[in-house]
Amino acid sequence: MDKHGLELAKIFLVEDNKGDVRLVEEALKECKFANKLTLARDGEEALIMLKRQGQYATMTLPDIILLDLNLPKKDGREVLEEIKKDPVLREIPVIVLTSSKIEADVHHSYTNHANCYIVKPVDLQALITIVNSIKNFWFSIVKLPTQE
Repeated sequence: MDKHGLELAKIFLVEDNKGDVRLVEEALKECKFANKLTLARDGEEALIMLKRQGQYATMTLPDIILLDLNLPKKDGREVLEEIKKDPVLREIPVIVLTSSKIEADVHHSYTNHANCYIVKPVDLQALITIVNSIKNFWFSIVKLPTQE
């Protein structure tokens, strides 16, 4: 809950690039998007956190996942496949947010039930537009499943 008693959007960002993390954080702030952002910096960490293993046993599942494809340890393609095969996680919308414009990555993402595929913009203003679109669509128009 925020200071006004409104529910915070629980966003799970899977991103290894520190600059991109900062851009997403800044875009969320600029959009006045009331959120609780959780960060995983590689694919293995993301799955451990989402499956609530070890120190993450009490972690609240996110409302939405922003997933980069090019990650260390376990790439985002594998992470997406595992999320969508898991009966607990599969209902969480996954937005692939990546620099890859490769058509095979787009097809693979949708074949594995990504909810949308967005190519990362290079500047903050374009990212703010994308974050505003995510906010307005996924948290205003869409009815998301309740987690837990």
